[in-house]
Amino acid sequence: MSNVEPDWLKWTRELQAIAQSGLAYVKDPYDKERYEMLRALASRVMSSHTGVPAERIEQLFTGEEGYATPKVDVRGATFDAEGRILMVREVMDGGRWTLPGGWADVNLTAAENTVKEVFEESGYEAEVTKLAAVWDRTRQGHPSKAFSCCKFFFVCRLLGGSPSASLETSEVGWFAEDAIPDDLSLGRVLPGQIARMFAHWRNPDLPTDYD
Repeated sequence: MSNVEPDWLKWTRELQAIAQSGLAYVKDPYDKERYEMLRALASRVMSSHTGVPAERIEQLFTGEEGYATPKVDVRGATFDAEGRILMVREVMDGGRWTLPGGWADVNLTAAENTVKEVFEESGYEAEVTKLAAVWDRTRQGHPSKAFSCCKFFFVCRLLGGSPSASLETSEVGWFAEDAIPDDLSLGRVLPGQIARMFAHWRNPDLPTDYD
């Protein structure tokens, strides 16, 4: 998939990352001031293209500390004995469907995070069997966001449990490959990514996908 993001967003993201990393290590007070000015500039650029107040954007950027790295999102592709994939409706995205998952929590591995997210969002217990893909959110063609993100997709085996919605999800369902819902939460998962999960489930020897 091609990167369709506008240049201004890529440049703004890079400016913010330079400012954040600089502020993490700066010693000189004058350099600190320059990095803060750079962060404010990145906020104004993004504001001019989005209509969001620069102060609100800068507050978001200020909350990011330390060396700037991509955020980590995990997704679990859990299959049942009939070869159907587990999906959930996201409350925060107008009730659109996605694979269970979310931001990775600290003190857990990516696989442990995936198992946790599957259980919390669907009520089902699962076991990771394979890292199927590590994809950059931007290059995959997801809707543009302020920060870079790496998405980890794991194939999982169903262990047990029963369907149970959560604070984040309103419905749980199992879907055959030819019956995937049209109303996907595209910020979380794309049709082609789901298709690749079916391919990895059918052929566990496929190498991990990456971009």
